[in-house]
Amino acid sequence: MKKNFFKLSLKQKQNYAGYLWISPFIIGFIFFFLAPMIQSFLFSVSELKFTPDGYELNFVGMQNFVYAVTVDPNFNQYFTETILGVLVNIPAVIMFSFFVASLLNQKFKGRTVARIIFFLPVILTAGVLHQLEVEDLMHLTMQDEGSVMLSAAMVRDFLLDMSLPQVLIDYVILAAGNIPQLIEYSAIPILIFLAGLQSIPSHLYECATIEGATGWETFWKITFPLVSPLFLTNIIFIIVYSFTAPGNTLVDYIYSLTWGRGIFGVSVAMSLMYFLAISIILVVVGLIVERNVFYME
Repeated sequence: MKKNFFKLSLKQKQNYAGYLWISPFIIGFIFFFLAPMIQSFLFSVSELKFTPDGYELNFVGMQNFVYAVTVDPNFNQYFTETILGVLVNIPAVIMFSFFVASLLNQKFKGRTVARIIFFLPVILTAGVLHQLEVEDLMHLTMQDEGSVMLSAAMVRDFLLDMSLPQVLIDYVILAAGNIPQLIEYSAIPILIFLAGLQSIPSHLYECATIEGATGWETFWKITFPLVSPLFLTNIIFIIVYSFTAPGNTLVDYIYSLTWGRGIFGVSVAMSLMYFLAISIILVVVGLIVERNVFYME
């Protein structure tokens, strides 16, 4: 029995090592998150009433979910806008983060200073940027709404002159309107990409240079495959962070229903539907991206 136990293949040893690393999360989930999740489900199918002894739950079935979808005037709109906003932000944040990380990974004089200058404002002022956006102070730099629309039209005409697809042009215009949000979401992905770029063995680039590979070929044959796992990591981070970041309209709305109007059952039902949507998006995106990820053995 012992001989069979110790005669494990390398793949089995790696699997057990993986289980060992995720065991703290599993234990923490069981002891700290499982019970609240079960209680949340009970709240979502019940009407909560406060009593002198605490609270009592009256089972109402799926009424809270039906109310959220068919009666509440704002949930469907906020839910759709939030989902579409995240799907729009993912490619823009990934491309921006990887581009900036690639620049900061280059060797040039003052590289350390450039990293400090770039990262400190991004990390330390993310909350300030959000507050400026909420208070509409960022629009002080614009003369009026007409000038903004004129600028967008000029950019669109410029891109059309380059014979780019209409869908791509519309996406660029839409993403450009979320620049403060893109900067906020890009802070951690840039750090992850930069760490991945710095971990690529230098001898691979030396071999490519000796073989006469161009910079374009080196990027697609060495750089991109070796950092492809980090694309999956950053996409998952961006999805989770986007759905829970400060200023999320749907999260703020659910919070207002809970503590402003005291509709606990409906607000919990909305939260569960929101959580389900996040889970589905994570699974679908994860499966799609995982197929194109290269893991170096």
